[in-house]
Amino acid sequence: MHRRRRTALSVSAALLVAAPFLAACGNEAHPGAAAVVGGDRIDVSALQSQVKDVRKAQQTSPQSAQLIGTTGQLGRAKLYDLIVDQIVQRAADDAGTGVTRKEIQAARASAAQQSGGAEQLAATYLQQRGIAPDQIDDAIRRDVLVGKLAAAIGAGNTPEGQQKVNAAFVAASKALNIDVNPRYGTWDDKKMQLGDYKAPWITQVTKEKAAAPPEGQQPGA
Repeated sequence: MHRRRRTALSVSAALLVAAPFLAACGNEAHPGAAAVVGGDRIDVSALQSQVKDVRKAQQTSPQSAQLIGTTGQLGRAKLYDLIVDQIVQRAADDAGTGVTRKEIQAARASAAQQSGGAEQLAATYLQQRGIAPDQIDDAIRRDVLVGKLAAAIGAGNTPEGQQKVNAAFVAASKALNIDVNPRYGTWDDKKMQLGDYKAPWITQVTKEKAAAPPEGQQPGA
């Protein structure tokens, strides 16, 4: 179980690092929402609060400058995290499994022991996953739930098993009809990815700027 949970954690961390950042802003369909997942809003204010918590924790770290410098994508990374939380929950619900508070506490205690204590565990989550101390339980809950989902659908810790889990996530993602504020990008159900969104007029402006060299500089210089 621990091996499966660590695998899920590392995959999640890698995806989080890959998600680029764009500023938050409400759209016409859902003003004030960063995304709507399964009919539930993820408000921009809630997202900004999560980002603020992480920044506050980073500022008190001995590696403050390094942590802040390597997490410029934090806004979209946190949105990705919040979306995936709901996808994992939906997939687990569909598989008829869940997680208890006791299981979360046990998993956290085990992780703290392996990390060398609660403080080191918090530092690891902050450094590797951009997760503030008060967000750790939610992250652990998701990791444990991924492991229980895998067990419920008979997916072993193999490439085939991972494909089976991914298929459950894709099905859950599609069922939730995820609608992301264009300022953050668009959600790709198949890739489980928060990709870049470029409106036609933005694309046109970008092309025009790329075609024109900076003032005083010759093309190709």
